Amino acid sequence: MPRFAANLSLMYTELPFLRRFEAAAADGFRAAEFLFPYEFAEAEVAGALRASGLRQVLFNAPPGDMAAGDRGTCGVPGREDEFRAGVERAIGYAAALGCPRLHLMAGLAGDAGDPTQRARQRATYVANLRWAARRLAREGITALIEPINTRDVPGYLLNTQADAHAIVAEVGEPNLKVQMDLYHCQIVEGDVATKIRRYLAGVGHMQIAGVPERHEPDTGELNYAYLFALIDELGYEGWIGCEYRPRGATRDGLGWIERWR
Repeated sequence: MPRFAANLSLMYTELPFLRRFEAAAADGFRAAEFLFPYEFAEAEVAGALRASGLRQVLFNAPPGDMAAGDRGTCGVPGREDEFRAGVERAIGYAAALGCPRLHLMAGLAGDAGDPTQRARQRATYVANLRWAARRLAREGITALIEPINTRDVPGYLLNTQADAHAIVAEVGEPNLKVQMDLYHCQIVEGDVATKIRRYLAGVGHMQIAGVPERHEPDTGELNYAYLFALIDELGYEGWIGCEYRPRGATRDGLGWIERWR
């Protein structure tokens, strides 16, 4: 049976962030994920989490300056010290929240027509991931990388399942896994069921949303009933993050989840 985690950055946005934990628990969720907690003190977020009874299963390391266009620093040459400092900051939040997974955002690709620059960027990405995986292993944390579609994030460095799993193999650290978001996978690649069968062994976390609007998973072109049955058949025991934007009030759109409770 799939285990769903509410994404509190996209869901329950009708409420202030720290009140979303309680709302998700009241609607039957047993776990939460979100993008970035850094606007709040560790103790504030941990207090809201504990009061709700939810488990925190995932969040992102600092992405750099989002307002300036950053979408991660892991694969950006010259910003290695910033990346490492961000991982250390994230470790503090992970400890406070008891969170076992951390997503390391790759950043934006350089000039696709300059092979020297792209090679340097890949080397930076691999080296930073190797350092981060080893550092996070000391804390019992799994490091994750996620292919993201270039419609939502133009120029993102990592876009396909094949590339992500190749990077994991090159880094060679056992606690580095792929975060498989079926929304991104469908937009970039399609053939989602085959991708699940091929790559699930290397997946550390999954996410879902309807395609193409990123609303509830009972809308759009993906047959999630089929995909959830497949995921169960293959023995996946991890969490599935509900990283979608509700069409209206979050609670009003949760009818899709009832058959999976």
